[in-house]
Order: sequence, then C-alpha cells, then structure tokens
Amino acid sequence: MADILDVAAPTEGAAPRARHSSGFGRYIAGKLAAAAMSFMAMLVIGFVLFSLMPADPVQSITRGRPTSDAQMAELRRQLGLDQSVPERFLRFVGDTLTGRLGTSWEFQQPVSSLIGERLWPTVLLMGTATVISVVLGLWLGIRSGWKQGSWLDRIASGASLTLWSVPTFWLGIILLISFSVGIGPLPGFLPAGGMSDPAVSGGLDHVLDVARHLVLPCLTMVLVVFAQYVTVMRSSIIDELGSPYLLTARAKGLSDDQVRRRHATPNALLPSVTMIFMQLGTVLGGAITVETVYSWPGLGLLSYQALKVPDLPLLQGTFIVFSASVILMNLLADVVYRFLDPRVRAQ
Repeated sequence: MADILDVAAPTEGAAPRARHSSGFGRYIAGKLAAAAMSFMAMLVIGFVLFSLMPADPVQSITRGRPTSDAQMAELRRQLGLDQSVPERFLRFVGDTLTGRLGTSWEFQQPVSSLIGERLWPTVLLMGTATVISVVLGLWLGIRSGWKQGSWLDRIASGASLTLWSVPTFWLGIILLISFSVGIGPLPGFLPAGGMSDPAVSGGLDHVLDVARHLVLPCLTMVLVVFAQYVTVMRSSIIDELGSPYLLTARAKGLSDDQVRRRHATPNALLPSVTMIFMQLGTVLGGAITVETVYSWPGLGLLSYQALKVPDLPLLQGTFIVFSASVILMNLLADVVYRFLDPRVRAQ
C-alpha cells in the first residue's frame, strides 16, 4: 500500500503542471491567431490605401515627361495595373509573404534593399532614445508618485505635461537652431544633420562622429517620449499608495525604500510595460518628423521621401514593415503579461 501511495503522489502533483502547460499553450495559440488576423487585416488596409487610391500612378511617374498613350499602356502593364483588383490583391499578398516588396519608382532599387539600408540608422536612433526614455521616465515617475506633492513631483509633472504637448517637429527645430546654428553670442557646436561626416575616416573617430550627430535627434525624441512614462508611472504609483498590502509590508518592519522597490513598483509597472512594448513597436517606424528635421538617413526620412513623389511601392513596403513591428511587439507584450500578472495566468 505504501508503494502504491508513493507512486501515486507524483502523478497527482503533475496534474496542475499539465493543466498549466495546456493553458499556456492555448493562450499562446490564441495570441498567435490574433496576430495573424491583424497581419492579414493590415495587408488589406495597405492594399486599399496604396493600390486603390484615386490618383493614377502612371501619371505620377510620367509627370512632366512627353509620353504617348502606347507607352503609358505599356507602363501600366509592367506595373500590373491592367489586372483586375482580385488578381492584384492576390499578387500583393503573395509577394509580401515571400519578401518581394517591389521596386521603388523614385530610387529604381528593390524596396527590400532600401529598407535594409535604412533599418539600422533608425534602430540606432530610436533604440537609444527608447532606452534613455524608459530609464529616465520610470525613475522620475516612481519617485514623483511616491512623494506626491513634493518639489520633485511638481517639477517632473509640470515638465512632463509641457513636453508631452509640444509638437515634435517644433521642438526639433528649436533645438536645431539653439545647438547647431547658435543664438546670439552662443555659437552652435553640434552637427546640423545627417548621420556622419563623410570626411571622417573609420574607427574610433567615426564612432565619435556618429555619436555627435546622434545627440540632437536623440535628445528631441527623449524629451517627448520620456514624459509619457513619467505620467503613466506616476499615476500607477499613486493608485498603489493606499493598497492594503503596502500597510502590511510596513507593519512587518520594512523600510519605506524597501516597500517602494519590492512591493509598490512591481505592481505599478504593468501599464508601463504595455507602453514600453508599444514604443518598441514603433522603433522600426522611427519618427518621420525627427528624421526629416535632422536629415537622419532612417526609415522615417525614407517614408517622407516616398510621400513626396508619391512612390507607392516604397510607401507600401514601409507601411508593411512598420505595422508588422507593432504587431510583433504587441504579441511579445501579451506573452510578458502572462508572466508578470497572475490574473492573466489564471485565465
């Protein structure tokens, strides 16, 4: 009898683990299905926006050039505009799923190669700005919310609300004039635009030159983005201040700093986690206004250049990349939420 009980005990303990594994599998499968549906909906929206717009792409390409009707008909055939709408949509979906995003009308290069060339400058700019914004915003938000009404709270809250409402392009122009052109007796000492100076050779000098060019666009993004984290984190901390578990932690003899770090902050982080992943989803998209103001050679500036033509294949390609990055980051946020929030694990 004892042997039977010894064998049965692990079997009973394994049942909750099996249920937990199956629940996690269903949760992930559901989120993957939702992400796939979002991606398909994005393809439909992208096709409608850029392939069915009233403007005639052929007339846009041939504007200002003497072109015969036969040449325009041949150009429509080459672009696939002579096909029916269902045929064009199926070809668009097939090309997207296989990574063929077409050829840019403006640059006469494959769209995928153009996006690949501009990808890392955007990741460098937006990645650096996001990391600094998250660290600075959460730090200020936690301390201003914990000491509500203090001088730090008043300064941080006022600065955050002000910077959050400032137009990004306007702030970029002000910083560009102040630190690159110069104001009055104060000379400009930072580069006005671009990612690097062509005259600077490789090695450490090139790295330092890129860092100098990165300062102003990164500062512009940080000043706007970190304000969101301060506001959201401060509000979350204030909501946790009256919770009973904080009173229990203090009754156990924990210091004020320990109560804040071990109990209040982890529970208040959940809304900020969502914002962080949403911000990461826009890393590939970059900031069109910031990259345009500072001529930063990323995907944002590429999108602006495509809008001026308009270069429909290039706009379509950047739209797909931007949207796919947001969908992917939302999927990762749902997975992280599963581990951070017990209420989600219980579903």
